Amino acid sequence: MWYRASSMVAASPRREARIYGRFIAIVVLSSMLGGCAGANFNAQTATAAKVETTLPAPSISDISREQADYRIGPLDKLTVTVFGVSDLTTNGQVDGSGTFSMPLIGQIPAMGSTTNELARKIEAALAGRYLQNPQVSVTVTEAVGQLVTVEGSVNKPGQYPVVGRTTLIRVVAIAGGTSDLASLREAIIFRTVGGQRLVARYNIKDIRGARAEDPEIFGNDLVVVGESAGRKLFKDLLSVAPLAGIFYQVAK
Repeated sequence: MWYRASSMVAASPRREARIYGRFIAIVVLSSMLGGCAGANFNAQTATAAKVETTLPAPSISDISREQADYRIGPLDKLTVTVFGVSDLTTNGQVDGSGTFSMPLIGQIPAMGSTTNELARKIEAALAGRYLQNPQVSVTVTEAVGQLVTVEGSVNKPGQYPVVGRTTLIRVVAIAGGTSDLASLREAIIFRTVGGQRLVARYNIKDIRGARAEDPEIFGNDLVVVGESAGRKLFKDLLSVAPLAGIFYQVAK
């Protein structure tokens, strides 16, 4: 049978010392390996992308975006609010051809417009014939055309829509936060700018501690959160030999 050291047959002092010595050695080793940041990313061997310390913002030709103004794309979901006329408030989706359907005015071109530009188009279509002085606002509720891919040591890896201005920390939070095996010193962002693939490493721990800026994330970015070698080793060792052999067999 298997008993703890505190069971009916007690372990000898020498055996207890050996058991706890192994346990402490594993903890120390895991801590040492966990401190080795960048185990998965090496700037010297990153030949598939140009390594940068920070990444520039992509141009409109890179992700159909101009500065901070999002350009509406096909299949994006929108909410159009006409102030004072609740019957005209519309929740809908841009169709494959890039048009959006509104009550009274029908189909209106939306693809390539910012939310402000589309609001002005709708106001112009409503003015005079239907309303005296229409005031319209447009909100992108789901940007299907602009996705960020989050991979690696996060709890919910996958693709997520980029709506408005967002940052690395926010994207990691959307992906369920970092996993138990994550290396907070290693968040890699891949981005294509001007047709060139770029990559940069960021430190989530420093960002959380206000020691580094939280970089902005754009559509088509790839975010990879690294894995801590020390934490993985510790987990593997415990799964093979629980508590480093504190359980032992005692003859009845």
